[in-house]
Amino acid sequence: MRQKFHIDFIKNSKIYFCISILLMLAALIVNIFVIPTRVDIQFTGGTIIKYSYSGKLTEKQISDVAQKATKDTITFTYAENLASSDSNSHLVSLQFMGNKAITVDEQDEVTKALTDAFPKNTFKVEQSTVVDASKGANFFFKCLAAVILAAVLIIAYIGIRFKKIGGVSAGVMAIVALVHDLIIVYFTFAVFNMSLNDNFIAVVLMVLGYSVNDTIVIYDRIRENRRKMGPKATTAEVTNASINQCFPRTIATSITTLAAIGSVLVVSLIYNIDSIISFALPMMIGLVSGCYSSICIAAPLWVMWKNHSDKKKAEKNKKEKEAKSEKKAKKKSAKKPAENAVTKKETKSSKKKPEPEVQEEEEEEEEEEETEETEETEETETAEEEKNSEETAAETED
Repeated sequence: MRQKFHIDFIKNSKIYFCISILLMLAALIVNIFVIPTRVDIQFTGGTIIKYSYSGKLTEKQISDVAQKATKDTITFTYAENLASSDSNSHLVSLQFMGNKAITVDEQDEVTKALTDAFPKNTFKVEQSTVVDASKGANFFFKCLAAVILAAVLIIAYIGIRFKKIGGVSAGVMAIVALVHDLIIVYFTFAVFNMSLNDNFIAVVLMVLGYSVNDTIVIYDRIRENRRKMGPKATTAEVTNASINQCFPRTIATSITTLAAIGSVLVVSLIYNIDSIISFALPMMIGLVSGCYSSICIAAPLWVMWKNHSDKKKAEKNKKEKEAKSEKKAKKKSAKKPAENAVTKKETKSSKKKPEPEVQEEEEEEEEEEETEETEETEETETAEEEKNSEETAAETED
């Protein structure tokens, strides 16, 4: 399939980083100065009393009556009573925050106060739950431990699975992207004034799983393209090609998932079901953040880290080569004076008188030359005598 577009994600990585940082800074300012974080009694401890009532009442009407009946701080959540056939039936949850749970008598006083103030609305206690503060803190730390354990297992898996492309560094960058998603989910709860409860933990775990799945798909494509494109292709080129190949698939999957969760959110908004709203809305924003972080955060950060580590390795190799060449030069410079000393000794020894063995060899050579000369003279003398004898013999014959 031919790729119809090409986006240089690596070249524009600084823009993506700035967008994320500015977005988180804006959410942090809103969280600190405008809308403070609300923590549910599941983590802080307290009491939840859920009432059903008919008719229409405002939050202020109910809060004024409940605050007079008790001195504790109260928060409210409203929802439609779907279990009832009456479309005019509503549910309200009064949450009494604090380390000390309210007594049964105090609960009865609140119920009596609401019944007396609104006799036509037929207030009825549906459920009463007491949460101990120590248990809430224990639950929070267990959830935090689950998130940390998931992060460690993700690093271990990616480190083993993608060893050929630097698995540990890839795993660390995937965790950085997941931290980005976790922060975005947290600020979603804070900015939309939703309490941090068990829905927050559920959304975080689901978004982390979705985000790391996208990141692993991109890493897998990078590993395949590294083998296909060969060592001549740079890390940025391989990563850009891989992200562009995965981009249509990621967008299609994200749109499908967002459509499914969006329909749930619309239904929960129509029926004012706060428990589902506090799950569906952060989940949708978390999915967008997970898709964005996999493409624009994890992969570009890994490329930056890979280029940095490759540069360090090249510098280290260069220093090692320079050190080796310096050692060789030192060895050569140390050998030169030794060779000069040896040559000087040889020249001095050659200038000295010959040794006795050399003298004997020279005398033997002289004797051999003398014997050869005597033999030659004797041969010439015998040849002359023979010639003279022949001449005399010829004269006598004549």
